[in-house]
Amino acid sequence: MWRTLLLGLLLGGLTTLVQAQDTSWQACHGVIGPGGPVLGDCRPTQDFVDPQGREMWIRSTIDAPNDTRPRALYLAGVASSEVWLNGQPLGVNGRPGATARAEVPGRYQATFPIRESTWRPGANTLVLHLSSFHGGLRFARPMSAMVVLPYPYPQRIALLAVTFVAAGALLAAAFGFGVIHAMRRTGSSLMLAAMAGVAALQAIVESLRPLFAYPYPLHAWRMSAIWLLAAAFAVLLVSYVATRFLPRASRLMIGLALGVVGATVLLPGFDIKTVWALILGVALAVLPVAAGVRDKRPGARLTLAYLALFLALALGFPEWLADLSYFLLAAGLVLPLLVVEVVRLGRDDRGREAALTLAASRPDRLTVASARGVELVPIAEILAVVGADDYVELRLVGGRSLLHAARLDGLATQLPANFLRVHRSVIANLAQIQRLERDGDRWRLHLSEGAPLPVSRSRQPALREAMDIPPPVGVVSV
Repeated sequence: MWRTLLLGLLLGGLTTLVQAQDTSWQACHGVIGPGGPVLGDCRPTQDFVDPQGREMWIRSTIDAPNDTRPRALYLAGVASSEVWLNGQPLGVNGRPGATARAEVPGRYQATFPIRESTWRPGANTLVLHLSSFHGGLRFARPMSAMVVLPYPYPQRIALLAVTFVAAGALLAAAFGFGVIHAMRRTGSSLMLAAMAGVAALQAIVESLRPLFAYPYPLHAWRMSAIWLLAAAFAVLLVSYVATRFLPRASRLMIGLALGVVGATVLLPGFDIKTVWALILGVALAVLPVAAGVRDKRPGARLTLAYLALFLALALGFPEWLADLSYFLLAAGLVLPLLVVEVVRLGRDDRGREAALTLAASRPDRLTVASARGVELVPIAEILAVVGADDYVELRLVGGRSLLHAARLDGLATQLPANFLRVHRSVIANLAQIQRLERDGDRWRLHLSEGAPLPVSRSRQPALREAMDIPPPVGVVSV
């Protein structure tokens, strides 16, 4: 992806003497002789240089520079390479070979400085010996850069700095949403933590190329990871906005996103796969957000405007999307949401304190703490309490249920005497019991409404005593 930036920099003012897309290359049969490579049967290459799955020799004629500035040949591609200029060796990157066993994989990027004495007046012959047997995947453009430029090559430090700042902000957002999820167990915070974490990880993987001279076989893994992370972000974005703004169609939207975004794996070229995975994901996310605007859901208008900006920049400047603007836009999306979530949690905490203060003066009600806040539930309306790990489910009159952030053992001491534990995970309201009924080898307790509750053998005597019923086995009515 950095080749796009490289080409932009070249067009911005650096003089390019040799470039894979512009230079006329010839593919030849070659061997290394006493005085350097000996080439024969040279023919023009078709479209681009492709050493994948073979050994190849290529040559080109280039003009000598018109100044005394040092030059170097810069190669970037999935190949091992060996280079000569006018028969003089410039260097070796790995070791090209005729077979996978003979080849020693080189680095994805290699620099070959050119001594001033190597140049000849006028035309100069550049020869490259290439092979690529360890790429893993077949690339549409295996050699992304083959250029002679002033040495040393200027690095885009400012661009890297911006990318790192965005990655740091995204990691901070992922940590913040992770803490919120641990405290409140909300699905939205988990999705936002995943979105921020995925975008931060992609920024790190994206920055490996200018920072780390990795062997070219790793390039397939790196590019696959970049596409996979972009696709994951796109699907998570659709999942988040669908759950928030169009919950009734969230499963449909998530399935559609998985299908559409996943289909980008069939596109040629990893840059194209990555860019279209992001664009299609954002485009799909617009649909539930637009429905949220129609339904006047809070935050829908601002989210729609931001997604529209994302799409405008992506379509207007696609060459910057996967390298920079995506990370900035992702950070700009999740950081405000983190601030809003923190503010909301603070408001909820104040509401909980007020509700707890009120509950002290209302002994006939149970203070229920859940992800949605605090609710005072009349104890008389509780049919049963069912344990669920660190939470309990309150089954209420009228078919309602609430999740309460409490353990069953602790809640048993807070409820009045007419609540009896009938199973290791069930507390029943005796005032709501209708009958105790045998179901094969098990017993079921039927309440005034709702599904019957299990009754353990060890707790039957206490239940029968509380119900004041005789011990015979069978159907017992109250």
